[in-house]
Amino acid sequence: MSLSHTAAEYMLSDALLPDPGGSRAKGLRLELPSDRLLKFVTVGLPLFLVSLAFAREFSAGSQISCFSPSNFTGKQSAYVDTACWDSLIHHGFDAEGHAITKSLWALKVFPYSLLVVAVLMYMPYLLWRYAAAPALHSDLLFIIDELDKSYNRSVRLVQHMRKVQQASAEPERFWEEYERARRERYFEFPLLERYLTCKQHAHSLVFIYILRNLLLLLFLAATCLYLVFLHLNIFFQDEFSCSIKTGLLQAEPHIPSLIPCKLVFFSVFQLISLSIGGVYVLLIPVVAYNALQLCQWDKGLLSVYEMLPAFDLLSRKMLTCPLNDLNIILLFLRANISELTSFGRLNAVNALREATANKQDIDTVVDFMTLLAGLETTKPKH
Repeated sequence: MSLSHTAAEYMLSDALLPDPGGSRAKGLRLELPSDRLLKFVTVGLPLFLVSLAFAREFSAGSQISCFSPSNFTGKQSAYVDTACWDSLIHHGFDAEGHAITKSLWALKVFPYSLLVVAVLMYMPYLLWRYAAAPALHSDLLFIIDELDKSYNRSVRLVQHMRKVQQASAEPERFWEEYERARRERYFEFPLLERYLTCKQHAHSLVFIYILRNLLLLLFLAATCLYLVFLHLNIFFQDEFSCSIKTGLLQAEPHIPSLIPCKLVFFSVFQLISLSIGGVYVLLIPVVAYNALQLCQWDKGLLSVYEMLPAFDLLSRKMLTCPLNDLNIILLFLRANISELTSFGRLNAVNALREATANKQDIDTVVDFMTLLAGLETTKPKH
C-alpha cells in the first residue's frame, strides 16, 4: 500500500507545472504575426526602394540629359542640365497651337514622398504601441499567470483529496462530500473567469485595433491612388522641352527657345512605383482580413481550459458579440501560446478524455488527476 501511495505522490508532483525560470514580460509578443509581417513590408519596402533610388542617384551623377546646341561649350551644357533639372517644367503646345506648360516636379520629390509613405505606414503601429500595448501587456501577464496557477491549484486539490481520503474512516462519506462540493462549486476559482467576463464588456483594445487597421487601409489606398496619379500624368513622359531663356539669358538671340531633355532615372522610378503599388494592392485584403477576424470567436483556447474546475465560459454561453477586448486577448494568447505551459498539459488531458471509453468519468482535470492517482477504484460513477 505504501508503494502505491508513494507512486501516486510522485505522479501528482510531476504533474505540477514548474515555476517559470525567467520573466515572462520580455517574451510576450504584443503584435500578431500577420501584423508584424505587414509592418515589415509596408514600412520596409518603400525605405528599401528609396535607398536604391538614392544610391543610383549618387552613383550615376546627373539625373537629366539635355541636348544642347552644338555650339555650346562644356560649361554651358552643364548649366543647361542644371537649369532644366531645377525647373522641371515642360513647355509644349496644345492642339490649337497655344503654348502650355506642365510641371514635372513630382518626379523630383518622388523619392522623398516614399519616405513620407514609410512614415505614414508606421503611424498605425505607433498608435498600437503606445495606446494599446501597455494595457494588453498587463492583461496577458495576469491571464497567463492565472491560467497556469489554476492548473496547479487543480493538481494540489487532488493531492489534498488523496490525503483526506486516506485519513477518512468512511470512504463512502468522503465521495458524498466530494459530489456535494462539485454541485455547490466549491472547486471554483472565480478570479480569472470573472476577469475574462469583465473583458467582454470592455472595448478599448478592439477599438484601437480596428482603428489601426482602418488607418493602414486608408494609407495603403491613398498611396495607391497617388501612384496611379503619377502614372497617368507624369510617368509616361520621360522627355520634355525645357526653356532656359529666363533672367539674363532672355534677350540672348543665339539661345534656342526650347531645349529637348530626357530623364535618365525615369525607368527606375517607374519600376519602383509599380513594385510598391502592386505589393500594396495585394496587402489590402490581408489588412481587411485582420480586421474581420474579430467578427468570430477563437474558441479553441477556451475549450481546452474548460478542463479547469468551473471554467465554463463556453458551456454557459457567456461569449456574446465577439467585438470586445476578450476576443483580442484570445488572439494574442494564441500568439503567445509558448508562454502558456499549462496549455500543452490540458490539451493532452483533453485528447485522453476524447479517447476514453467512459467519457463521463472525466469532466475536469481534477477528475483526470483522481484517476491518475488511483482513486477511481472507490470513486462513484456519475
